[in-house]
Amino acid sequence: MPLERPHPSGPAWTPPIADARAPDGPYLPPDGHADDHAALDSVTDVPAFYDPVAVERLIDGRPIRVVGDVHGDLRAFEHAVATDRFVIQLGDLVDHGPDSAGTFRLMQRLLDDGRGLFILGNHDRKLARALAGRKMRQDAPLIQTMRQFQAPENEDVRTRAWQDIAHAPPWIVLGRRIFVHGGFHSRMLNEPPPPGLGTVTPLLSRALFGETTGRMQKDGYPERRLNWIDHIPPGYTVYCGHDRRSTDGRPWIRVGRAGGTSVFTDTGAGKGGHLAWIDLPDDA
Repeated sequence: MPLERPHPSGPAWTPPIADARAPDGPYLPPDGHADDHAALDSVTDVPAFYDPVAVERLIDGRPIRVVGDVHGDLRAFEHAVATDRFVIQLGDLVDHGPDSAGTFRLMQRLLDDGRGLFILGNHDRKLARALAGRKMRQDAPLIQTMRQFQAPENEDVRTRAWQDIAHAPPWIVLGRRIFVHGGFHSRMLNEPPPPGLGTVTPLLSRALFGETTGRMQKDGYPERRLNWIDHIPPGYTVYCGHDRRSTDGRPWIRVGRAGGTSVFTDTGAGKGGHLAWIDLPDDA
């Protein structure tokens, strides 16, 4: 299956580790079940900036490179974006790695040059809330990232970071390809993504955090499951990050029961692993 040409970079891959701890949002039942769960996160309404027509016009038929979670690994991200392809980065640009501010600055250059965009990740959203003065749990990765963004030499990045994150779509659908950070739900095929910095609806929670059971594990992380893979329609491919599932340092690919394909691109950048990216075939 000619899905990708993955390019790992950096140090050797290490065994899987959990993502940074973050509130997981309301639970979204499997496909086919309605959920009117009350919103978890009451925030001032943020306008939706995502325009699928504008995104398609921006890409303008250019071949696409999909880049997994970066987590502040600037050096690897520099290699990943050294391409004439249009870059779709799958979220979590910041936290954990050595240079989150530099990573975000590079993403801003891609935005300004019309060479790429990023999908909203849970760590990006957390950063935006912290920059807006929201009361956040002060975990070590966020503290380090905020120190970098608040440094005088990074004022250029900080002054527009909230707006850039607010513009980031929680998911994108291009033909039979879906790009999302956390996990897929069939409603994403027919509904536009909500404002990423607005209220955390069940569907936004799925996009940011994937599918969870609503229970917490002993280590304090939300218990996750991947049943959503089985609901990807045949002929569709979901490119996601968030979950580090790879055991060989390459993107982790699974075909669901319905015939759709999932591609997990997080290979541990910024967390002792490396950054992987995928060049999509031009004719798919």
